[in-house]
Amino acid sequence: MNSAKNAPQAAKLTPNLGLKHRNSFGLDSTAEFAYEITSSDQLPSLVRELEDKKLPWRTLGGGSNVILPEFLSGATLLINILGQELIRSDEENTWLSVGAGVNWHELVAWTLEHDLPGLENLALIPGTVGAAPIQNIGAYGVEVGEYIDSIEAFDSVAHAFVTLPQEACRFAYRDSYFKQHPNRYIVTKVVFKIPKTWQARLQYADLAKQFIESNSKPSAKQIFDAVCAIRSKKLPDPKVIGNAGSFFQNPIVGNDQYEQLLKQFPNLVSYPDTTGQRKLAAGWLIDQCGFKGKRVGSVGVYENQALVLVNHGGGTSNDVLNLAKSIQGAVLGKFSVQLEIEPNILR
Repeated sequence: MNSAKNAPQAAKLTPNLGLKHRNSFGLDSTAEFAYEITSSDQLPSLVRELEDKKLPWRTLGGGSNVILPEFLSGATLLINILGQELIRSDEENTWLSVGAGVNWHELVAWTLEHDLPGLENLALIPGTVGAAPIQNIGAYGVEVGEYIDSIEAFDSVAHAFVTLPQEACRFAYRDSYFKQHPNRYIVTKVVFKIPKTWQARLQYADLAKQFIESNSKPSAKQIFDAVCAIRSKKLPDPKVIGNAGSFFQNPIVGNDQYEQLLKQFPNLVSYPDTTGQRKLAAGWLIDQCGFKGKRVGSVGVYENQALVLVNHGGGTSNDVLNLAKSIQGAVLGKFSVQLEIEPNILR
């Protein structure tokens, strides 16, 4: 009787749920069966049930880094697990446990309010905490994987909760173990390790430029504000025009290829990569191919940043992906560089 009393409340089911407001691209999409997950305890029985019914399933967080089809058959698990708490601290670090459904930008602001600097370069990136490690989100010289201690997830193959330490997550540029094994792990909680020794990270020119006239070193809050200002200027607000932020990854090339490109294109924009290779600015490559500001029907390329594809209203996933294919073909033809799509394409 006690076990029944303590059993987790079943995930709320909504058939034929419209997801237009659950994806930042504003694409019209309908989930055949949508389940709201508010507690990790709901997952074991639900995943088992879906398997018994032979229903395909996928997870959806904030919908800021996905391309949704017009109809998602089977089950869509809406991850709304909230909560954050400081779990321990020593002389060097503070550990912070955060639910997968927490808004990413709100978490960054919260860490600064609680004197936990380190994540400020990642301000204003849309989406949820649970999605952040899958893509290993990054901006202005910082990647989230640097600050992750461990991740709790439900392993749908083993039907058990697992805790993966940072080294098991295999973080790389916009990549992780979770991304390499899609639909196996459902991230439920992320534990961050925030060092108490803080140093401003200003290696990106756009960010450094904000403080060049000041003799004093900027605070974490000043960097946070500067990043918000830069991103707001460069990237469109999804509430105004549908988009998923950067649509393509900045391609990484070997030094020989980089030198060859530089001879052909002296204005080539690039950055040194941590592996000793060069990271090319995908936005610059796309701009050179004449796509900046271009519109194709209901979709197009943002006029202020060629790296961003937008939905002017009424666009479909096919419209977006056809435009992306055209851009990839043009960049490959001009620069012999293959662009990889950054958002996840759900089926």
